Amino acid sequence: MMQLTIHDALAALGDRGETYLKLFAQPALDIALYKPDRTDPQTPHRRDEIYVIATGSGSFVQADETRPFGPGDLLFVPKGVPHRFENFTADFSTWVIFFGEVPAEPLP
Repeated sequence: MMQLTIHDALAALGDRGETYLKLFAQPALDIALYKPDRTDPQTPHRRDEIYVIATGSGSFVQADETRPFGPGDLLFVPKGVPHRFENFTADFSTWVIFFGEVPAEPLP
């Protein structure tokens, strides 16, 4: 049985001094924790993505739409779509779930 807790994942992330930590990987599925520091420098991804907000709140920008988010919210981003978190609280963290096969060619 596998169990990921937000407490353990945040501790592992903090121990490494990183903002992103991959916790589980299979050919068509990756699970990670993301905790950006003040800004979110993301660029579009090559696979579909789900965020499940673990802690904190802020605004999520996807393409030309902005919405508020908070703990427990689920956000879906299709591959290739620009997105980022903005105006988030210092305690913000989110589970990141990438799924689907990685395409052979890069994004345009």
